[in-house]
This record gives sequence, structure tokens and C-alpha cells, in this order.
Amino acid sequence: MNKNSSNIMALAPNTPNKRETVCIFGTGDFGRALGHQMIQSGYPVVYGSRSTQISNLIPKDAEVLSHAEAAQKAAIIIIAIQRQHYNFLTPLAEILRGKVLVDISNNLKLNQYPESNAEYLAQLLPGSRVVKAFNTVSAWALQSGTLDASRQALNNKTEPLDSTTAWISDSYLALGILGFFLFVLLGITSLPSVSNNVNWREFRFVQSKLGYLSLILCTAHTLVYGGKWFLSPSAYRWYLPNIYMLSLVVPCAVLVVKFVLIFPCVDKPLTQIRQGWERNPKYS
Repeated sequence: MNKNSSNIMALAPNTPNKRETVCIFGTGDFGRALGHQMIQSGYPVVYGSRSTQISNLIPKDAEVLSHAEAAQKAAIIIIAIQRQHYNFLTPLAEILRGKVLVDISNNLKLNQYPESNAEYLAQLLPGSRVVKAFNTVSAWALQSGTLDASRQALNNKTEPLDSTTAWISDSYLALGILGFFLFVLLGITSLPSVSNNVNWREFRFVQSKLGYLSLILCTAHTLVYGGKWFLSPSAYRWYLPNIYMLSLVVPCAVLVVKFVLIFPCVDKPLTQIRQGWERNPKYS
């Protein structure tokens, strides 16, 4: 009995059950989320920040101090800042000597720097022990819990930015905005209170020139949106086109006829007819 009890006592810890203080440099989204999880796990957390003013976003039980004061209170320091801001750590080299620095940062793209962020941090602070951790976990995963984090880690894929078709979306929006603006202008000038205050030339310019320009912009807006589907067989379900294709029939027909009418060989005789010209006048 005494022998078993002595074995049980040998397995018990000799030190009191007190968690070690953890220091976090950086009060961004990830730093706050990680600090909140550590506080819930029973670890005292102290933040090192440029501003020691406590914000409502900081976890309630955390302490905010300057970088030097916070580093002196902990042996483990989590660097929750981007690489381009590591230079402020150089004056703290003596305070950070012998401490464990946890680098959690990721670069924006592959091969952005010749060495990793942890290697760069180790070069800046050769007296500290640098490790890498938490760089595969997002702030959202820390805030949402393990269930959502597992789904996010499964679906977390980095896709390269494709800017080859960016001009299409920009043109689509620009043409739509300009066409809508001219359409509103046409509606305003059609009001009797406005049309009575402009002369015939101004009214004709707005209703004719700007009217056709508005039609061109709105038609181009729709063509940029789905012009490529006109020649795609998959766009014709049950051998019928989509509604936006049908909406282009009338404006395209109007623009084609207008384009024909502006040719000099057609426009000149029509202008003479409008002005009263007759081929065989009854009275000469």
C-alpha cells in the first residue's frame, strides 16, 4: 500500500498548476483571436503594441503594454505582425535574448523573398530561438472554433490572380453607368417643364445625338456581359436564346439601320427630301 502511494506521489507535479504568461506582439485580427483562445485555455496574455491604450477589441482579461515591457513578462513571444515591420525588433535584441519567438506570418506569394520569414527573423535576432507555428490557421478559424476551421482548412486553396479578363468587368460597369446616366438625362429633358425652356436645336441634340449614344452604350453594356454566348450552343436551351439575347434584337437592328443611313450617299438625298426637294415638281 505504501509502495503504490509513493509511486502515485512521484507522478504528481512538484510545481503549482500555474500557466506561463504568453506575450503577443501585434493587436491585429490574428493576434486578438489567438489571445482570446489562450485566455480561454487559462494562459495569462500580455500584448506588446505601439499604443498601450486598451481597445474594446482587445480580450477583456489581457494586458496591453509597450513592446519592451511586454517582452520582459514572458519567455514565449508570438510575433503576430507582417515581415516588413520586423525592424522594430532590432532594438529589443537584448530583451529578447534567450526567449522563444513564434513566427506566424505568411508571405503574399511564393518566392517573394530569398529566405523564409522565420529565417529572416532568426537573422535579425540571433540570440533568440525562433520557431514557426499557427501559419496554417486563419483568424476566422480561431474565432469560429474547430468545427468550422476543419472545413476551412479543407477548402483553403490559393489561386493565382488572373487579370486577363479584368477589363471585361470594368468595361461592363463603365458602359452601364454611362448609359444609365444618359438615359436619365433623356428622361429629364422629356419633361414639359424642361423641354419648354430649351430651343429646338438643343432639344434635337439631346433627343437625337445623345439618344443614339445612350442606345449604343446600353447595347455595348449587354454585349460585353454575354456577347460570347451568342456563338455557344450550350446557351440555347431547347433551341431558344436567353432573354438578354432577345433584348438585343431591336436595339441592334436600330443601330444597323442608323449606321446605313449616315452614309453620304443615303444621308444627302434624305436631307434634301426633308427640306422639301422633289424629283419632278408639278410647278417649275
